[in-house]
Amino acid sequence: MQDIEIAQLKKLTELIQGRFDYDFSNYAMSSFKRRVQRLLEIYKYPSIEVLIQKLSEKDERFFQEFLSEITVNVTEMFRDPGFWKVLKDSILPNILLNERPIKIWHAGCSSGEEVFSMAIVLQEMKALDRVQIVASDIDTAIINKAKEGKYPIKNMELNQKNYERYEGSHTLSTYYKEEGNKAVFDKNLVRNVQWIVHNLVDGTAFDTFDLILCRNVMIYFNQQLQNQVLKLFHESLHKYSYLAVGSKESLIWCEIANKFIIVNNEEKVYKKVKD
Repeated sequence: MQDIEIAQLKKLTELIQGRFDYDFSNYAMSSFKRRVQRLLEIYKYPSIEVLIQKLSEKDERFFQEFLSEITVNVTEMFRDPGFWKVLKDSILPNILLNERPIKIWHAGCSSGEEVFSMAIVLQEMKALDRVQIVASDIDTAIINKAKEGKYPIKNMELNQKNYERYEGSHTLSTYYKEEGNKAVFDKNLVRNVQWIVHNLVDGTAFDTFDLILCRNVMIYFNQQLQNQVLKLFHESLHKYSYLAVGSKESLIWCEIANKFIIVNNEEKVYKKVKD
């Protein structure tokens, strides 16, 4: 298979923006190129030109498949258990001191494991009914999958280990039933979750939150887009509310860094201190 050139990627992103109104131009180019290369291998396309031709036909169903491959959907429950401990022991208790209804946004929620993890934490803190959760992703298909709360049983061993390291109150199997080769989570956990399709690239503020989680999403964006997204998060937070990013991500370098303080550097939790 021929190597993909930058000019070809530019042609691809321009086509996608023109036909489907999705802007990939500020994705980290090396990561975007890797995902496109993988997609060509999956579909056995000999070159990126074949992919460009296919997308130019404006086939909405194919575009949704393309979107699911290009946006990375690899996650697990209670990923980075230390982060969830910090959340349970200090961040959420502080947030729950507020009199108002509490709102949490999972931005780039992927297949929903993080949302179910949050719901379990809140349930064990007896705070689930005090919290409204918004879970968003760019990919309609992955949002529909997340709503189902069905995950391969083979993934539960890792998820259970994470839950134990987080020091949960029960066992993870308390929250799901086995159906065939799937773990089907209790829908009651997500009774206060609003699942929405939302594009961080050109999204605007739509509500004000007490905590935003956007973990391991921005590593796929270039610096310009990271700045743009972090401004959106700043605008979407109440003053003295929290933002959690991934372990390899940081706010230190960004244009609005002075509007946040570091709450926990190891687990990458920040607090908004300036409007």
